[in-house]
Amino acid sequence: MRTLLRTLFLGLATAASLSPAWAAAGDCGDAAALVQQAYPKARKSADGASFTLEPHISIAAQTLPEGDTPFGLVCKIWPAHDDLLLVAVPLIDSAKSSDDGHVGDIELLVVDRKSLQVRQRLLQPGLMTDDAIAIRKVEFDTGRYRLAPAVTAFGLRIEMANHSQPNPFGETDLRLYALAGDALRVVLDGLVVAGNGGEGDTNCEGSFHSSQVSLAMSPVSHHGYHDIIVVERTDTDKPSLDKEGECQSHPGKSVNRTYQLRYDGSRYPVPAALKVLGP
Repeated sequence: MRTLLRTLFLGLATAASLSPAWAAAGDCGDAAALVQQAYPKARKSADGASFTLEPHISIAAQTLPEGDTPFGLVCKIWPAHDDLLLVAVPLIDSAKSSDDGHVGDIELLVVDRKSLQVRQRLLQPGLMTDDAIAIRKVEFDTGRYRLAPAVTAFGLRIEMANHSQPNPFGETDLRLYALAGDALRVVLDGLVVAGNGGEGDTNCEGSFHSSQVSLAMSPVSHHGYHDIIVVERTDTDKPSLDKEGECQSHPGKSVNRTYQLRYDGSRYPVPAALKVLGP
């Protein structure tokens, strides 16, 4: 949950070698069958739109986010292992959620495409919790995250934003996951890869920030995994009204920063400037 605005606002770009491949809704196939297979104790609602786990955890039986409700199943065939289906299942606590925000987790499933049997699963607590800065989109990123000759990671991106005109804010977070034996584990936990923000008068004048972040795999390795090169470009703009009352942009000079993420044997530590503020 985000309750404080970041002082650094980051935008999105990805290097050609790591171009994201986004989730396709059709990859889910029969979403209800997926849910029933993964959660055999789940009870289907009368209208078939959702399932309930004890005591009051709701699972949507839909595959497409509808309107401003991005809480349906997200599925993506994993190109690196095309016999497998990646599934993100939002688990919403209906007793604690309200119109002002949601409380919930995400469970990631690696599913055999033929049998729909779940091979691996990993619960990510709190990733579906939001407030005034609301979750807008959840999607898989199956870019070429080749961490080692036999290890390819996949990503999960969560986009959040507020509705404020004078103080707009948006952020997209990336987490990377890899298979280690029979287990699915986090290798990069919460890198901010997109965003926007600032402060203005809703007419023209204000101060706004954005950045572009690119990721590329380095030939250098630590603890058997390649380093990840992260390049951040930060831009600013201070628009104002001219003598004729027209709004004019006044961009500042772009600032570039480069970070090298080194695997520490467990995961890639995230630089403080690019780290997610929660949950």
